[in-house]
Amino acid sequence: MSNKKQVRTRGKIMFSRRFQNLKNGDSVSVVREFSVKSSFPKRLQGRTGVVLEKRGQAYIVEIKDNKKVKKFIIGPVHLRKIIKNIGK
Repeated sequence: MSNKKQVRTRGKIMFSRRFQNLKNGDSVSVVREFSVKSSFPKRLQGRTGVVLEKRGQAYIVEIKDNKKVKKFIIGPVHLRKIIKNIGK
């Protein structure tokens, strides 16, 4: 994973990701937004978890870190919702 954004997207924040609404129980993946300061550990990059609740503007996400289940407070700009396809 690179530590840079693509040239055309550098310095920009997508408003749709900034103001997205997630529900309790939604599966999300953690993808750091480089143009926004993040306070969660770098080892969470690319991990998946479940949204437990909303706290202020951020979300509490339950992520399995090695063998332990941990809770992290992560802003919505760093989360991407995972859409599950169930049969056709």
